[in-house]
Amino acid sequence: MKLQPASKKEIKRIATGVAVCDVLMIAALFVLSLLGVGTFNYRVFVGALGGSVIAVVNFTVMCLTIQKATNIEEKKQMKAFIQGSYNGRLLLQAGWVVVCFLVSHIHLLAGAAPLLFPNLVIYYLNARGKLMPPDPPRDPSKVIADEDEDEALGPFEI
Repeated sequence: MKLQPASKKEIKRIATGVAVCDVLMIAALFVLSLLGVGTFNYRVFVGALGGSVIAVVNFTVMCLTIQKATNIEEKKQMKAFIQGSYNGRLLLQAGWVVVCFLVSHIHLLAGAAPLLFPNLVIYYLNARGKLMPPDPPRDPSKVIADEDEDEALGPFEI
């Protein structure tokens, strides 16, 4: 299955954001090592690279899953498909953290932290208003009287 152009754009934005977060994390770990907290060596770079690859692959698989799920007609099958993908991606991340713990050539913190970076990038983009366009204001004069109560504006809403 091919990625849609919108998915490609989002994956590029996430990958760029993860790279920026990696640079900040590596700089922070370097400063901490200068202050005597922990050691700074090649293991930090190995962990950051591996964690970033897992994070971006995880996001890419999520995009592919959502694309494929939109073609499923039945809601139960769609939900089961998305849940199965979520569980698999969660296992991938947990497996990576276990590998970071067991392999001495990978820095545990530098390997595990990038798994959180896509969430940070999404929060950042959302806070800056670059993730989704804001909802247009609703015009109360265009509300139809026989709409469902959930859809209609309340007495104090504009």
